[in-house]
Amino acid sequence: MTGRLGGKVAVITGAASGIGRATVDLFVREGAKVVAADIQDDKGARLVEDHGKAVRYVRCDVTSEQNIKAAIDLAVNSFGRLDCLFSNAGSAGSLALADDVRAEDFDSVMHLHVLAALLGMKHAVPVMKAQGGGSLIATASIAGLQSGFGPVLYSTAKAAIVHMTKVSSAQLGPMNIRVNCICPGLIATPILAKAMGLATQVADQSVAAVAKALAQSQPIPSGGLPNDIAEAALYLASDGSRFVNGHALVVDGGITVGPTGDRQVQVWAPWIQAVGADPAAVQS
Repeated sequence: MTGRLGGKVAVITGAASGIGRATVDLFVREGAKVVAADIQDDKGARLVEDHGKAVRYVRCDVTSEQNIKAAIDLAVNSFGRLDCLFSNAGSAGSLALADDVRAEDFDSVMHLHVLAALLGMKHAVPVMKAQGGGSLIATASIAGLQSGFGPVLYSTAKAAIVHMTKVSSAQLGPMNIRVNCICPGLIATPILAKAMGLATQVADQSVAAVAKALAQSQPIPSGGLPNDIAEAALYLASDGSRFVNGHALVVDGGITVGPTGDRQVQVWAPWIQAVGADPAAVQS
């Protein structure tokens, strides 16, 4: 019995760790053949060791159009088709505030997130069009939907991905090519630790502690994990989402619905105090 992706072929960028690694593992379990694209060659080699002939690893710096094209060409040459491109590679980038950003940081973040996803479309669409359709997925973020969840450059780039998803889905839908994005909430990955300057190995080891710390950050009392996003990608890559197009799928444990419980009382505390009430009494 084949899985939900039986017979399908996917290219996943940023595939060697975090959300990308979880997605490769899940896609293979569900029957897909995968080209795993990343710049972490040691981790890429382990992917191939773990999955054998179901995975091809290619070194791919997504700021290089040639590298992106090579990853897509590898999928077609190795497996004969391309059913899904998951443009997932990214980083937090500069943590500077709006009054301290540098032009070169803007260019870097936009290239890594927005232009890379757009160039992925550019080279994937001809293949998908010729075979009768496909699914294009990009990793956006709740930071691209509202303020308070990321630095200004990262948030702006993710907002651009959300809008690019909507515009391109209208253009590509008539070709039976669906375009969607995923907006993760607070997910326990090494991305923030790396942005703060920690070495890769140290950042990787921080994931469990981050997951525990995030457990009380949203209504669902559990830290978000890479596999939560992989499951969303699986849905969008599968035929089960055949009628889903132009959608930004939020996977955030409910954090964007607003504060709940103790955090809700903290938000309203100044107003409660202003009318002469006791916030502690309201909380109880």
